[in-house]
Amino acid sequence: MDIHVNDILKMKKPHPCGSQEWLVLRVGMDFKLRCQGCGHEVMLPRSKAEKNIRKVYRDGSEVGA
Repeated sequence: MDIHVNDILKMKKPHPCGSQEWLVLRVGMDFKLRCQGCGHEVMLPRSKAEKNIRKVYRDGSEVGA
């Protein structure tokens, strides 16, 4: 899956704050993501993050996920 820094990921499950959208801060073997609702930052293994991605938005437009 082609994910870049500053992409917005819409995940399958919402964060406890209610938001499903995350900003990508770092890519590699792990993703560093920031919740768009509350600003909480998390590190996830790439495999776990890729399983939970529903849509990818880049520069305001949807990218095929």
